[in-house]
Amino acid sequence: MRVVAVVSPKGGVGKTTVTANLAAEIVALGGKVTVLDLDPQNALRLHYGMPYDDVNGVIRQSTLDQPWQDALHSSPYGVDFLPYGIVNELDRRRLEHHIKIKSTWLSLQLQSLNLADDHIVLIDTPPGPTVYLQQVLHCANIALIVLKPDAASYSTIPSIKSLLHYYCRDRKDFLGTCYIVNQMDVTKQLHRDVYQMLRKNLGDYLVPASIHKDEAVCEALACQSPVAFYAKNCSANQDLQQIASWLQTHFNLIA
Repeated sequence: MRVVAVVSPKGGVGKTTVTANLAAEIVALGGKVTVLDLDPQNALRLHYGMPYDDVNGVIRQSTLDQPWQDALHSSPYGVDFLPYGIVNELDRRRLEHHIKIKSTWLSLQLQSLNLADDHIVLIDTPPGPTVYLQQVLHCANIALIVLKPDAASYSTIPSIKSLLHYYCRDRKDFLGTCYIVNQMDVTKQLHRDVYQMLRKNLGDYLVPASIHKDEAVCEALACQSPVAFYAKNCSANQDLQQIASWLQTHFNLIA
């Protein structure tokens, strides 16, 4: 099992959308993928057609001490997914306290899924240094950082580098980090300038393909579908295809 943490230092960069759509592209390359949502916003499920009023997910399973396997959904797009789910605020806070003191919580839950060695788990994490991100970085093999080409994202790079260094530096099973620029608008000078700054700062850690701002991505979400199934020829989907191929080449993601 390969665990890929999808991380953002701040909110509003499109991390969940990148996670959901990238999973579909990895499946198209022949990978076996399960997406795990550990963001309390519980939004990733909407990319795969799960009903709005369905409260099931890993948070509910955990509070009831039930197996995560029972919350696993198979989407019509070839991607299996585990939604975060919905519980009351008191239960959520109790669980997060438990997670905070039990560093192996996530790794044990992933083992309980009995996934094959060649299976890929993409984990959508909340922005910032949360208890969920700490759990994910304890067991992730790859960290994929999503940024926007703006000054706010650029300013958060030192903090995310520090987190990755703290949690991953001594782990022999950690394969590395890469950064993806999302919602790139080449018509904006600021975006072009920030992108050049990111290239200078991140070097080879920056994935060479960025995801261009594309209305088809929003429209696909409104239809509860990955963009590959909604508008496969749009620019954003072509970018995502390139990123999936780059990840495969760079990390040998698909065995």
